[in-house]
Order: sequence, then structure tokens, then C-alpha cells
Amino acid sequence: MKLSHRLETVASFVSEGSIAADIGTDHGYIPIYLVENGISPSAIAMDVRPGPLKRARDHIREHGLEGKIQTRLSDGLEKLLPGEADTVVIAGMGGELICRILERGRRLWEQVDEWVLSPQSELERTRFFLWENGFCIMDEAMVLEEGKYYTVMQCARRDGHGTEIPAPAEVRYGPVLMKKKDPVLREFLEQEMKKLETIACSLAGSGTERAAARRKEVEEEIRLAKEAWNEVQGSD
Repeated sequence: MKLSHRLETVASFVSEGSIAADIGTDHGYIPIYLVENGISPSAIAMDVRPGPLKRARDHIREHGLEGKIQTRLSDGLEKLLPGEADTVVIAGMGGELICRILERGRRLWEQVDEWVLSPQSELERTRFFLWENGFCIMDEAMVLEEGKYYTVMQCARRDGHGTEIPAPAEVRYGPVLMKKKDPVLREFLEQEMKKLETIACSLAGSGTERAAARRKEVEEEIRLAKEAWNEVQGSD
């Protein structure tokens, strides 16, 4: 199974030897990859829609992995039982939906060793939800694929570690990405600052209160982007 760069990054965050449950599995590519490459001895492919689950089942059969990968119709984590999976993967959906899935699966929080998340939007909201609910972001990666930037996070319950309130720039751009001085984040920040400065300039000529309020918001966004930029540019 050959994965895209984004999905390969997601799979790389799954610890070797762990049984993985892929939520919103779609074609079943991640479970197939994990089992074929000996990362997971078995896996569970789950989706809320019968159509994608049938596609996943067909692909699993094509790879001869029916005995190692279960398919399960499930709304988020609803049909996952405690102790069935060491790792939960939730990728390819918006951050708001990921937060809802996590919230509704609260009963599993202490039963799962690691959570691999890749929100396609609302990253700031997702990171704050994780911090607020006792999760620690252990690792992060940012990838560029077909002109879009994607972030992957490996998370675990904090167990008393990392309880400090994250800085606003860390919530927006990723504490681990900033600490690692991630080169893809650096590239993203360059584009982000240019885009925000263009917006700020376009608002400068308007005399409306609404434009002035928006300009103030954009200036704060520029400040956070520059703070993150300075962090990724700095030396250790």
C-alpha cells in the first residue's frame, strides 16, 4: 500500500506494536498500511457511512487482510470498546468535528495510549481543546501536499505533565512545531505574514469602524505569526 505524503506522515506517528483504530477510515488505506508494514499487528477500520466502509472492506480483502483488520460501522468512537485499541487515528476531517468525536468518546480517554490527529481546519480550536481537557501534544509535523498545508499531532493524556497554559502563538501554530523549528512551518509562516500584511494594507484606506476593527484583529494575527517566525528562526 502506497500512501500520500500526508497519510504516510499520519501512519508514521502510530507507535510500533500498537493496535490501531482508524476513525473515518474512508478507503481503509491507513489500517492496511499499518498492518502490511508490521507497525500494527491488527487494526479496526471505522466509518459512519456504509459506502466508504464497503470500499475499505473491498480494499482489505484485496490485500488479504480480512483476518487482521476489522471493519465497523460507527459514529465516531461509539462502537469502539475500552481496551480494543492502543492508538486512535482521526484524520481527514475538520477540527471542530474531531473535537466533537473526542468529547463524545470521553469514556475512552484513559484507555487509549495515544491519539494521532490531523485536523484539516480549526487547528487552534483543536489544540486548545486538547490542552483544556488534559491532553499533551507529544509530537507534531506539518506537510505540504498539492499546495495545501496539513498538520499531524501525536497526543496522549498529560498525567500531570505539561499543564502550563500554552502561549497564544503556540496554540495557533503548534508548540512542538515551533520548538522543532519545523522547516515547513517556517515556509507556511512566510506566506501567512505576507497574506496578513496585504490584508492589513487593504484595510488601511477604509475609514469605517468595521474595517478598523478588522485591521486591529489582523495586526494581532501578524504579531502572533511574527512571534512564531522568530521562534522557528532562532538558534537552539
